Amino acid sequence: MNGNKNGFDKELTITLKCFFGFEETLKEELVEYGYKEVEILNRAVQIKGKWKDVYFLNLHSRCSIAILVEITSFRIKSENDLFNRASKIKWSEYFDVKKTFAVKGAIYSDLFTNTHYPYLLVKDAIVDHFRDLTGDRPDIEIKRPQVLIDLYISNTEVTISVNTSGNPLFQRGYRNASGEAPINEVVAASLIRMSGWDRKTTLLDPFCGSGTLLIEGALLASGIPSNIERQHYAFKNFKNFDQKLWDEIYDNATRIVRELPCRFIGSDISDEMVLKSRRNLREFSFGRFIEISGKPFNEVEKTDEPLFIISNPPYGQRLELDEELYSEIGTWLKHEIKEGTACIISSSEEGFKSIGLKHSKKVKVYNGNLDCSFRSYELFEGKRRDTIS
Repeated sequence: MNGNKNGFDKELTITLKCFFGFEETLKEELVEYGYKEVEILNRAVQIKGKWKDVYFLNLHSRCSIAILVEITSFRIKSENDLFNRASKIKWSEYFDVKKTFAVKGAIYSDLFTNTHYPYLLVKDAIVDHFRDLTGDRPDIEIKRPQVLIDLYISNTEVTISVNTSGNPLFQRGYRNASGEAPINEVVAASLIRMSGWDRKTTLLDPFCGSGTLLIEGALLASGIPSNIERQHYAFKNFKNFDQKLWDEIYDNATRIVRELPCRFIGSDISDEMVLKSRRNLREFSFGRFIEISGKPFNEVEKTDEPLFIISNPPYGQRLELDEELYSEIGTWLKHEIKEGTACIISSSEEGFKSIGLKHSKKVKVYNGNLDCSFRSYELFEGKRRDTIS
């Protein structure tokens, strides 16, 4: 990253972070984009690429939380080793002294009794570099830094990277209103891809809340990047930021569509949630094509066409679990849905038991801090489907 234009032809180690359980899903997304060599890590995948790939993936990746570019990696034997190696990095080649910064990451090492201390060591190394070079020091901003340095230590192995995204990529920029317990946008996009939806079958969310699953589904089906409304990316604060390259990547992205490849149907018993969903949909050209109604799930318009149901019914810490509701969901799926697939995320094992259906797929995932299960059910008219999940 030397100078304003240098470093764009250099091969980079790019790490895309994701939520637990979605590593394979993120790999599938990258393979679809044409990346052939994708290594799966813990809550992340890794590829080789150039800065144009970093820009492209920040805009287009739906299943990533953050995109890191490795600066250096090395082994240490002591705390001093970390400070000394971090001090050798020419930080002024990455960002200007006037930019605010922070150091965050993950520490899994017995070398440090205080897991916050390694961040302080790297922070001090950065400050000392600028002070020695310019006589001034950059300011530290924990909440919204312009430059975010990622420090990862596993035993004696250290990797220092720049976080090119900054704020997590689930901050899409399109959600103006949300409910009491909204599903994370990256989780929603990852669940949709994991579900196996073909992007052609009618997508139904009978507990649509503020519309996140429907929006992420429509974005995927239309080819519009999930981050098309997002304005802030940390790479714009780097010394080598290439505005022309970014504009070219952004301008080539699909932003407007005049139709969708299938129907999108959402309902919610809460009129307030229906209004919030419609408000969020106004951000997109496809918003008028998505059908939203203020009905309970079992009053959704009946249809003979195959349905792909994907939903996030009430559960967990902020919304009280209603086992009777889950039993009613199971009855509705068994007797009212003639053909299709139903995919449900919930943190409640009792809720799944109350559904009373045998699942075809079961995956452990997280929605925020909640330990959840994502289960798929194949629905066929006339087939006995009353086996407990």
